Amino acid sequence: MKTFMAAAVAGLGFAIAATTASAQAPATLAQVKQRNMVNCGSNTGLAGFGVPDAQGNWGGLDVEFCRAVAAAVFNDPAKVKFIPLSAKDRFTALQSGEVDLLVRNSTWTMTRDASLGIAFTGVNYYDGQGFMVRKKLGVTSALQLSGASVCTQQGTTTELNLADFFRANNLKYEVVAFASSDETVKAYDAGRCDAFTTDASGLYAERLKLTAPDDHVVLPEIISKEPLGPSVRNNDPQWFNVVKWVHFAMINAEELGVTKANVDEMMKSPNPEIKRLLGTEGKFGETIGLTTDWVYRIIKHVGNYGESFERNVGQGSLLKIARGQNGLWTKGGLQYAPPVR
Repeated sequence: MKTFMAAAVAGLGFAIAATTASAQAPATLAQVKQRNMVNCGSNTGLAGFGVPDAQGNWGGLDVEFCRAVAAAVFNDPAKVKFIPLSAKDRFTALQSGEVDLLVRNSTWTMTRDASLGIAFTGVNYYDGQGFMVRKKLGVTSALQLSGASVCTQQGTTTELNLADFFRANNLKYEVVAFASSDETVKAYDAGRCDAFTTDASGLYAERLKLTAPDDHVVLPEIISKEPLGPSVRNNDPQWFNVVKWVHFAMINAEELGVTKANVDEMMKSPNPEIKRLLGTEGKFGETIGLTTDWVYRIIKHVGNYGESFERNVGQGSLLKIARGQNGLWTKGGLQYAPPVR
């Protein structure tokens, strides 16, 4: 009996603590609405993902995700303030509340999940680490890089993956690390190292910055899993749900054939899945603090996931990256979203 009572008291204590923690959790959505702006932590400049043009207008896959969040909340994709963050400073800025969400090609790992006070809301780009070298070296495989000097960026998962790869294959190498991605690319372009390593998507993007892009080749090996995605602070479940479901909504819209061009017509669709997605049936948006037409807003202003992918990093972009594992699950890819119901 004593054991039962002790367990009951302990359980009550945990429940009270959980309730108190929930009550004390910052209402990020309310803060965002009051500010009339989403503060989005972005890359300092990565083609295809997050980069400002000469007029200061931001574009890219990650940028458009932030705009989709603003569209869902405000019905206005322009209500975003982009705050460029280095790899070293990105998580601190999120933890401190400087940004509401972080969307800048950050890898979801167990350590980051467990020790930084943040939560990843999903994967908006499945990536993996690769290598780029000068064609004149005659290297066709990363396994031929024994004794090479390799440029990489500090404060990323890249350094650990690099060490693991060379150790696993009993290869010698010299790491040449820099604080920022720009410094790393410039050093490689200047010939300070034999190879440059980062996420494969980043290699295609950074190659565009080189003095002679066509003189460089991305090697075929992918040496790691790099699930890249948005993250938020882990003490606000409502905001976590908002950001998470914006991504799911864009994937579901692509799967159901709802596009920026046809979304108005799709509002008349008799398909129950489309009706729930676009808010003509049910009040699903209200369960996470949004309006019933929250997905309509996203698609009308930004488009579905596939549209955003193609114009920023896919065949409609300078990068021309194949969908591959970022294709829908119905087409052999990994992008899969729970249903709105």
